Amino acid sequence: MMSPDSVSILVSSVLGLVLAIPSNTCIVMGNLDIIRKKGKLSPTDVIFLAKGIVNILLQCMLSLQEMIYALFLVYILQYFVFMNTSINFLIYYNYWLTFWLSAHYCTSITNLSYGFFIWLKRIVSNFLSQLLFLTALGMFIVSVLGFWAYNEEGLIQSSVNSTNISVNSLDKAFSYLVSANTLGIILPLCLSLLCLVLSFSFLLRHVWRVKNNDSGSTRPNLQAHVTALRTIFFLLIIYTFYCMSQVITFLPSSSLSIFLWNLQLLSPSVEAAVIFQASNKLRRIIVRRFWTRSWRNTETYNVENA
Repeated sequence: MMSPDSVSILVSSVLGLVLAIPSNTCIVMGNLDIIRKKGKLSPTDVIFLAKGIVNILLQCMLSLQEMIYALFLVYILQYFVFMNTSINFLIYYNYWLTFWLSAHYCTSITNLSYGFFIWLKRIVSNFLSQLLFLTALGMFIVSVLGFWAYNEEGLIQSSVNSTNISVNSLDKAFSYLVSANTLGIILPLCLSLLCLVLSFSFLLRHVWRVKNNDSGSTRPNLQAHVTALRTIFFLLIIYTFYCMSQVITFLPSSSLSIFLWNLQLLSPSVEAAVIFQASNKLRRIIVRRFWTRSWRNTETYNVENA
């Protein structure tokens, strides 16, 4: 009989698939529709397209892994390591996508005259696709090196053969885990927080200057900037929940760990909702597409029953 924890994980896995696949597919199809009509995407839309694809793959991998465990209550070690490596790659890449989105919003809002920000704005505007490809390649290498490190230290074979794993092997594997998480999680988190703080402080300072200055300064597009800051803030909250779930996994309290892991299983769906609230273009495309389809179905029904 399945335990309550296994049932909750199974329900979250299925619910995540039901919510995440259609919503992120709409994001992908919406951006492809923009490409078909305009021939290119803005930097924001490029990142949203990448996030939609990554979230679809991530949700499938997360749900498949947890459904197998919930139903059979066992992990096949080689399969688990492969799945975990793939999931780590998708998670690392997703968080770097959040940083590049934060960097784009930051350089668009702040207009700082420092050389670094001018350089960052130029490369984000002109070479974003290349940056995303190089980032994916880097995170793939980091993730594959993790699989290689576990195999090199004999952790897979030792576990399969039920032999003792040396402390030295565990230390080396732990050292790699810390390094990989630093590159894939902590570094993009810190950079994204920096972009958020800079954008927020610059926007507040600019609004204060406009309010207290009669020199005719123009007010920025506050609604667009607030939406950008809100988007990054929500994405970083999802980010934080994942970090908490990883830390609490090593603590004795399992109920909180299960709760946070269930939230992690739903994170691709939540990210899709955040993307939809950030993009008016995507909302208009989806509403127009569903409205047109609904209108055609209604017209066909009326013709057939006339």
